[in-house]
Amino acid sequence: MAETTTSQVLPAVEIEAAAKPYIKQLQDVTGQFKTADLSKVYGPQFVAGLDPLTQQAMGMAGGLGSYAPYLQAAGRLAGTAERTLGGLPTDIATARGTLTGVPSDIAASQAMLGQAQSQLGGLPTDIATARRTLMGVPSDIAASQAMLAQAQSQLGGLPTDIAGARGQLGTAAGDVAAARGMIGPTAYQQYMSPYQQDVIDATLQEYDIQTAKGIPALRAQAISAGAYGGGREGVAQSEFASEAARNRAALQAQLLQQGFGQAQQLAQQAQAQRMGVAGAQAGLAGQELGIGQAQLAAQLGLSGQQAALAGQRGALGQLRGQLAGQQLGVGQSQLGAQLGLSGQQAALAGQRGTLGQLRGQLASQQLGVGQAQLGAQMGLAGQQLGIGQFQAGLAGQAPGLVGQQISGLTTLGGLGQAQRQAQLAAQQQLAQQQLTQGLTATQALGSGLTSLIAGYPGQSTVTTTPTPSPLQTALSTGATLAGLYKGFGNIFG
Repeated sequence: MAETTTSQVLPAVEIEAAAKPYIKQLQDVTGQFKTADLSKVYGPQFVAGLDPLTQQAMGMAGGLGSYAPYLQAAGRLAGTAERTLGGLPTDIATARGTLTGVPSDIAASQAMLGQAQSQLGGLPTDIATARRTLMGVPSDIAASQAMLAQAQSQLGGLPTDIAGARGQLGTAAGDVAAARGMIGPTAYQQYMSPYQQDVIDATLQEYDIQTAKGIPALRAQAISAGAYGGGREGVAQSEFASEAARNRAALQAQLLQQGFGQAQQLAQQAQAQRMGVAGAQAGLAGQELGIGQAQLAAQLGLSGQQAALAGQRGALGQLRGQLAGQQLGVGQSQLGAQLGLSGQQAALAGQRGTLGQLRGQLASQQLGVGQAQLGAQMGLAGQQLGIGQFQAGLAGQAPGLVGQQISGLTTLGGLGQAQRQAQLAAQQQLAQQQLTQGLTATQALGSGLTSLIAGYPGQSTVTTTPTPSPLQTALSTGATLAGLYKGFGNIFG
């Protein structure tokens, strides 16, 4: 019978003894992974929600329109100022009514002097002395009549400066109405830049490009940390996207607020310029009224002087008539009566001239009161316009203050959310490590066994056996198959 020689290289006994429990431990931890609940280490419970401060900032977004009440109040004050400057004070109109009576007084005085002149025209021709005495009376009456006519022409109308002042006040009221139209809720729109949307789009596009450049860096960090494709990378990407979205919204809101603030400032400047023009025109109207008042006072004084002079000339005629009556004697009573009546009429004409002078003085006083009222009205209108401008300024500041508060709340909310996200990430990392702790330890054991196998020398065995009989071969084959079956059962079972 032939013999068979078999040569084998086997691992060291220590290595083989340590490898058997390692295989069993590897099977156990692998089976645990098959039934593990991954929802405990991955899922939305590890993503932090919005912070209450951020939600409060989102709720305050409606406050950006809080400027409307201030603009409405400014519009009402501008309307009040416009009505305050709507017309001349009533005392100026009263002065005009008073002046209308002066020409009638002068006309009545002129008629009385004419009547006295006609009465003296028919004196008897045979009284030479009385005629010589009365020769100067008609000339006195004619001179008085001319003086009264000149005074009447001077008082024929108000000075042109008063009419010019009314025109200036009308122009000032128009400027106030135009300024009122510049402080409505939509007054800022005509001052908005036509390129604002293009600037916003270009800025946001550049922001998106710069944000996209940060994604590869985030992925590289995940790869270097060994978290690529895992839950930590997903959380980091979600946090990066949320932060980018918040910053993009804040940038857009800032650009819109800057555009609105600039337009509102330009509208306020235009409104202030129109109100300044209105104030200057109102001041010019006051100056023209003062000049008109001075001219009217001068005219009234001159007319009064002329009327007084006419009265004096009439009184002179009266004295001459009285002298002529004394010369004619008692017998000429009719002529004396006529002369007395003419003197009385001349004196009455002087009184009517004096009444015209008093009326002129009264009109001058009334004009002074009207000018004081006009100054008070202009001062009140200026105060009302100043309050309206202050209200318009508050309308421009209110959205900015609300925007600052929203920005502060958003920043604090982002910090709180980031803190909670870091805590959730730490909890998720702890849960993942707890889940993989057994596998990690088993892998460490396998790495140690691998290094030991490389360091230990193998054992060589040589076995020489005779050629087995057919019965021995069958028995040996059965024992080998049974051993293999048992080994596979240990591995998978």
